[in-house]
Amino acid sequence: MGPFDGGGAAVTGDIFLQGGRMPGHEGAFDVLMADGRIRAIVPSGIVSTPARSRVLALDGRFFVPGLWDNHVHFTQWAAQGRRHDFSSSTSSAADVLSRVASIVGSGADTGAGTGAGVGAGGVPSVPGGATQAPLIGFGLRDGLWDSTLDRFGLDAVAGGRQVILISGDLHCCWLNSAALAHFGFDGHPTGLLREDDCFQVTGLVNDLSAEAGDELAAEAARVAASRGVVGIVDLEMADNLAVWRRRIGAGQRDLRVAAGIYATHLDQAIEARLRTGDIMPKTGGLLSVGPFKVVTDGSLNTRTAYCYDEYPGLEGQEGSRGMLTVAPDDLLALLERATAAGLVPAVHAIGDHANALALGVFEHLGTGGRIEHAQLVADADFSRFAASGVTASVQPEHAMDDRDVADHFWVGRTDRAFALASLRASGAALLLGSDAPVAPLDPWVTMAAAVGRSRDQRPPWHPEQRIAAVDALAASANGTAIIGVGMPADLVVTDLDPLFCDPDELRRMPVSATFLAGRPTYLAPWAAALA
Repeated sequence: MGPFDGGGAAVTGDIFLQGGRMPGHEGAFDVLMADGRIRAIVPSGIVSTPARSRVLALDGRFFVPGLWDNHVHFTQWAAQGRRHDFSSSTSSAADVLSRVASIVGSGADTGAGTGAGVGAGGVPSVPGGATQAPLIGFGLRDGLWDSTLDRFGLDAVAGGRQVILISGDLHCCWLNSAALAHFGFDGHPTGLLREDDCFQVTGLVNDLSAEAGDELAAEAARVAASRGVVGIVDLEMADNLAVWRRRIGAGQRDLRVAAGIYATHLDQAIEARLRTGDIMPKTGGLLSVGPFKVVTDGSLNTRTAYCYDEYPGLEGQEGSRGMLTVAPDDLLALLERATAAGLVPAVHAIGDHANALALGVFEHLGTGGRIEHAQLVADADFSRFAASGVTASVQPEHAMDDRDVADHFWVGRTDRAFALASLRASGAALLLGSDAPVAPLDPWVTMAAAVGRSRDQRPPWHPEQRIAAVDALAASANGTAIIGVGMPADLVVTDLDPLFCDPDELRRMPVSATFLAGRPTYLAPWAAALA
């Protein structure tokens, strides 16, 4: 049965979409969705409306497969909107301190999104017996600042209030003395915590009450659906299966979720005989077991991505080439246990040396898996991805955020940084994602960066590493750029053909409808009568 074939059977069903177009194809088509699947795709107008079907006339809009974000930290993304945004208004430590002073002076609160780890009820005690919510900020990118971050500057403007400022790359955070003491880092010389120390703090900050976290997640899921998202791979550092069982059980049904597992929960997963891809019972088919995630190095902006070359300005210092947080032998032992149990590995590797070491472990395993990020890859290593069955799970918008930082810290090597075209040309399979909240959870933003390598009217950065729109769409839609009969009825209706948009149009792609298993999770106002 071909993709434009109803199989000849008489069918009745739920929703009949009339007069839509397929990206890259001539003519208009009608699509019947029933029982959670696409049951028929026929040239428009050749069959009567099936009995008992609801009808939506698309007037030439486009059918696109439902979109996935293949790497998110969903609770952090959901909470970000309730925290103070430092991503675009600060270009120096002095700017940050001025902004903190202004927030403190105004008495502004963080509101929801304050974790249980910052005090009972999310409100820590401060000297004098008063209570104030901590000031939680997000989005610092200090890689090119000419000033040093330290806790004393924050102390001077915080007025005794805890201040926790999280880097845009999630790999470091800047705390004042009150916050350092609260989280067990009293006396830390600078207040700038990196990697595992940072994860310890952010894990507590993000440990929201179930009620608060689920409320934020429900809203974030609705927003994601409005951008055509039907599924996410949630790699939050948490017991993601338990979190999403609760959310789905409480009625959240806007997203499919593949829930990642970390080493903390590996024994539990093995004991429960969980395998990547397993559908969890009593979740309506929405929750599945995701990959087994291991973080082996840091990030570019924090200068902890593990590289062959030293970072400019750090020559001769400890950690001048970044940080390898999991040694190859330890990584191999972890992945052997996970793969023996049926869990697919997803290894965070950003620097070129970290990628080379991770590929070596995959070659030894012989099981395939995923490398998350693959931001800097040695020329000799591109071909090793396909040869080892390793998928490159990449986040193209990071290249737009980090192009200037990369030009500085990876000088002379940026031709192989965020090298999507080189990965694809080598035969590597690609998955696209956002790493939200590092970049927006919006696959159209992701695709625009992959296709255009530009943003904010700047010239394209290494345009030779652009990939075709059809490849970007497929890498955002479970490997296919076009819907077909028999597929799950996860589809999106867009106003423009994504294969013929310029990058700016892709970023702003108008979405008219999103369907998950044939059920509308988002309808534009013009289509709301279908609900």
